[in-house]
Amino acid sequence: MNDDRLPAALFDALATHGNARSFRANAILINEGDVGDALYIVLSGWLRAYASSADGRDVVLGDYGPGEYVGELALDGGVRSASVKTLEPTSCRVVQSSDLRAFLSDHPDFGVHLSQKLTRMVRRLTEQVKSLALQDVYGRMVRVLMELSEPVGEERVVRHKLTQQDIADRVGSSREMVNRVLKDLTTGGYVSQHEGNYVIHRKLPAAR
Repeated sequence: MNDDRLPAALFDALATHGNARSFRANAILINEGDVGDALYIVLSGWLRAYASSADGRDVVLGDYGPGEYVGELALDGGVRSASVKTLEPTSCRVVQSSDLRAFLSDHPDFGVHLSQKLTRMVRRLTEQVKSLALQDVYGRMVRVLMELSEPVGEERVVRHKLTQQDIADRVGSSREMVNRVLKDLTTGGYVSQHEGNYVIHRKLPAAR
């Protein structure tokens, strides 16, 4: 189980607050720089958090599925540090920050879960920054493929369908460079695609 998903009891309790809303694919729920005032609990579908540069390039910060939530930084009333959009038709329970603070008072175990999630997020983003600063594109791609995959028998399968542009946005590179690396890995028999998901057949080389 993904540690960022709410335990069933907390999910059921928190999901009774706020309003259920449905969003079409590619809808923007949160804009970076806006004032934060709500938490989004994913009921179905997928959300993506990302940051944008001045020249319009995006860097993916994370994807969130059913049982997970985004927008928890709304608790401090500050501006949003990232944007969030839907990757497919998605339903969420939208909880306003005032209700969220009241829920925290009544359910201190949610505060524990929230602090643990934030700790994991800081560690993950720290690793992402180190990777961008210290690794080449190939090394960053290996990290992302391993991070997003799970073992299936003797292979690893990336959990979500990723386009080459999705990977480029995660590793801070161009789609063309990602295409070249994937072509080399495919030719070498390390990686293939099955029904749109990348499959890692054996340990990826330490360097390209």
